[in-house]
Amino acid sequence: MARILLVYSTTDGHTLEICERLQEVIRQQNHRVTLVSIDEVADIDLDVFDGIVLGASIRYGRHARKVYEFIDANLPVLNRKPNAFFSVNVVARKPAKSRPETNPYLQKFLRQIAWQPDRLAVFAGKIDYPKYGFLDRQMIRMIMWMTKGPTAPEAVVDFTDWEQVESFGRLVCDMDDKTPGA
Repeated sequence: MARILLVYSTTDGHTLEICERLQEVIRQQNHRVTLVSIDEVADIDLDVFDGIVLGASIRYGRHARKVYEFIDANLPVLNRKPNAFFSVNVVARKPAKSRPETNPYLQKFLRQIAWQPDRLAVFAGKIDYPKYGFLDRQMIRMIMWMTKGPTAPEAVVDFTDWEQVESFGRLVCDMDDKTPGA
């Protein structure tokens, strides 16, 4: 039984929903999982975990600054332990941009950080116009109009492939041990 830390950064709550599904899958595989927000992870001793998973959403083409700060502050332990990263973005709704190697946001992110995660995933996000503030709603509608996505102001569209999320959860359970001699 492994102890897995699942850290998330979310803007509107969808990455947390994905993490809750991952948590469920990991527990079904008889592992212990701790789910914590990037805002609260500074209080957690990462060394007590056997593996670390970081999930982060994209807003306006970037992951939150705290994601970069978490990686910079914890690079030695991330490199020492089995680990994984996943990005949540609406551009991943398009099949040609739905894999780690083809998703432009994930590829850009990987070039900006020193960490090279053991496992990667990209999940298509969710559009929830009623939840957004006025400016975000207008900006996202404009982006969706330009990329031929949903623009109706009352639209709520979940593009997430939940089977893909569950498969990633099982993959996380099979992360290799990085300890010397293992």
